Amino acid sequence: MNKSKISVLFLSSFFVLNSCKQESKEPEKNDVASVEEVIEEHSKKLNDWFEAQFQEEVSESPMMQTYLGVKTKDYGKWDDISSKKEAEDLEKAKKRLGYLKDSVDVSKLNEATVLSYKLMKQDLENEIEDFQYRFYNYPVNQMHGLQAEIPAFLINMHRIEDKSDAEAYISRLDGMDEMFAQAIDNMKMREKNGILPPKFVFAKVLDDSRNIIKGRPYERSNEVSTLLADFKGKLEKIQLSEEEKDQLILDAEKAMVLGVKPAFENLISLLEDQQQRATTDDGAWKFPKGEAFYNNALKRTTTTDMTADQIHELGLKEVERIHKEMRDIMKQVKYEGTLQDFFKYMKEDKQFYFANNEAGKKAYLEQAVGLINTMKSRMDELFITKPKADIDVKAVEAFREKSAGKAFYQRGTPDGSRPGTYYANLYDMEAMPKYQMEALAYHEGIPGHHMQISIAQELQDIPKFRKFGGYTAYVEGWGLYNELLPKEIGMYSDPYSDFGRLAMELWRACRLVVDTGIHAKKWTREEGIKYYTDNTPNAESDAVKMVERHIVMPSQATAYKIGMNKILELRENARKKLGDKFDIREFHDVVLTNGAVPLNVLEELVDAWVTSK
Repeated sequence: MNKSKISVLFLSSFFVLNSCKQESKEPEKNDVASVEEVIEEHSKKLNDWFEAQFQEEVSESPMMQTYLGVKTKDYGKWDDISSKKEAEDLEKAKKRLGYLKDSVDVSKLNEATVLSYKLMKQDLENEIEDFQYRFYNYPVNQMHGLQAEIPAFLINMHRIEDKSDAEAYISRLDGMDEMFAQAIDNMKMREKNGILPPKFVFAKVLDDSRNIIKGRPYERSNEVSTLLADFKGKLEKIQLSEEEKDQLILDAEKAMVLGVKPAFENLISLLEDQQQRATTDDGAWKFPKGEAFYNNALKRTTTTDMTADQIHELGLKEVERIHKEMRDIMKQVKYEGTLQDFFKYMKEDKQFYFANNEAGKKAYLEQAVGLINTMKSRMDELFITKPKADIDVKAVEAFREKSAGKAFYQRGTPDGSRPGTYYANLYDMEAMPKYQMEALAYHEGIPGHHMQISIAQELQDIPKFRKFGGYTAYVEGWGLYNELLPKEIGMYSDPYSDFGRLAMELWRACRLVVDTGIHAKKWTREEGIKYYTDNTPNAESDAVKMVERHIVMPSQATAYKIGMNKILELRENARKKLGDKFDIREFHDVVLTNGAVPLNVLEELVDAWVTSK
């Protein structure tokens, strides 16, 4: 049986006490067995408690149930997002933290359960401390928000496999008005507390919102609305009589008119009203206690104690280093001119872009699939544990592609019934150059997000809150690390693709500079955009989207580079200490088989592995 350091200490103290009582007698075998039984019993009790808390969370979230691929009586419902529920969740967190502090004897837990205890305790403490900042976000923005995520949820998450699933879809259409009413209350509450999205957000989210209620059945039109098209498409794939299908379509259309349309009309009305009072102040510094909020956000995002100034300086140094490596590639391809000239060449030369039409978009997706499949064939060189779940590659849906990010990953279900999905945003093909394809596919797909998230979901020996939880610095740090990793086994044979890899890393280094610039140094939106266009080869549309993402998600974009740097630092330290004993596959197993963890905990896990070797 594997024993933790805690368990070993407990055993040692047991033996000391036992020898005091029995003078010089050695501990008998049944004494050791009884201690191991105590540890097993207490660990099982706490893990059962973790499972009960997770199931309680799932039972209160119909949407989480759907994400997990679980169908219950709540399949036709939405989550409660009211302020009342937030207050109830705070009390629940306090109660859970009290249980961990008062009712759990950490000395009687095995190593794996001690780690789970530490993570849960830290999560609860953070949740309680962060309640003061619960209004410090924008429930509707161009990156996230009900206006895009709720339709996307129905399209991508809500499966229709029989009549009852179709009825649950209709129930969700009907219930959308009530859910949006809660969101509208939340937005009004934020404005009262001085939290209002910046001016640029409104045109984008209004556009998204209006797109959803275009076409039939909202208006007389030859065009079928996005949700009606999705519902009818899913209905066609199940075995029902034509009469039953016709009736379900009529019911869905009625729910769209009475549930979806007023939901979006009310949201549009509020957005149009708030738009009149919005300003062009973009940084978190504009909030009440904005500096304290941003410092706290950096701490949560990076899972470090780095200050805004330290992060800003790290970004500047990394930009300088990557520019130097880019100049080396310029020499390799025999390009004459400055780095800025090279950037211009990479932005403007047509050879680096697919056609901005359906054929070009199809070719992009096909090549992305090819890159992922090629990487799959090389996995044994780098990894011991590999995911069972498959991955799909899709274009971002038309209704949200204009405002959505460049690329992102959507986790699959734990049972594999819905694969993970790498979404590529093909709205502007000039923002998706061929030379960045390879790095993007590795980051979002394999061996990046799909691999890490799928392995976490498939782990058998950790509580579910760890399987499905996440720490942005770890998750995104892993994604960025895996843009570099394939180069080390001979991928990126085309120097332009390797330049694309560096361009992606450069992008993340610039994020450190611009995020802290906007939120701590009062940079304007325009200053942020200029920093990107001056220092990267990316399209201006990329720069605009990125800066606007910084603005509505303070600190989030700092996670990537800080997480990657920490993984590389831990790897190199381990390689130096172990020499010939270092096995990169074992290192990756340590990183991957504990689920997502804060960076300081990751360091402890790697150090323990090095010591064990």
